[in-house]
Amino acid sequence: MACRNGVIVFEDFFPAMVEKLGAEGFMEELSKGFRLLTDGEKGVITFESLKKNSVLLGLQGMSDEEIMCMLKEGDLDGDGTLDEMEFCTLMFRLSPAIMQSSEELLVEALDM
Repeated sequence: MACRNGVIVFEDFFPAMVEKLGAEGFMEELSKGFRLLTDGEKGVITFESLKKNSVLLGLQGMSDEEIMCMLKEGDLDGDGTLDEMEFCTLMFRLSPAIMQSSEELLVEALDM
């Protein structure tokens, strides 16, 4: 994962995970990822909890700038943290393949 010009970039393994785990299994894995990154007392992802726990997900070496970039990108309510819905939304937005399949499903549904 990298933050370039304020944009988070990472290799997209989500389509393979959805194919292997199914939609429900994939959502369970996203929830587990969220819980790994949360501040135990606050129940949300904070700058400090993301910096501390990112190593558990193989994201060691993230700079403070990259951590702030991720938080800003996903922080929909402007509170400086990520709740589970913001985290999952961010993860989906970062997956071009998942966003493409969602768009295709939407177009198909509208054509019906």
